[in-house]
Amino acid sequence: MHYVDYIGNLTRLAVEIVNGDGPGELRREMFRQHRIPEPDAGRLAAFLPLLRDAVRAAAEGGPTGPVNALLEQHPPLIRVDDHDGEGSPHLHFAPNGEDAVVWLGRSCGAALAHVVCGDPAVTIGRCHAAACARFYVDDSRNRTRRFCSNACASRTTVAAHRARRKAAG
Repeated sequence: MHYVDYIGNLTRLAVEIVNGDGPGELRREMFRQHRIPEPDAGRLAAFLPLLRDAVRAAAEGGPTGPVNALLEQHPPLIRVDDHDGEGSPHLHFAPNGEDAVVWLGRSCGAALAHVVCGDPAVTIGRCHAAACARFYVDDSRNRTRRFCSNACASRTTVAAHRARRKAAG
């Protein structure tokens, strides 16, 4: 695993959780690889505003306060891990097998710190579609993605087309 992949995957995990997506393939795999049980729904709900504020700050390029608040509440415990010899050594921000919410706070907080500090390999955006507040990780080649999904992009394009046709008469 490349370090940038780890940062990117943790950032995607944070965005997935903030967007309220159910446990997707990435989340299941990250929890499985790091021996993390699914978080308790009540504790996750209590943690969500702190994570949401940090993701929003990372998407907007600051302020740094929300990311620092996440890091203060869940300070990373940096260690080198090779997944029991099954992978190449890379940094982890939390111990494997740790409580799910604590692990998420430590891991996602550290990844979002990289993003808010301008790590060029990982960027977060907020959907430009009307009435959509979802975030996304922009992994496009030139970092110009504007929508969280093809559905939002298509809906916006169709609405703009109809508005132009209506204005033209």
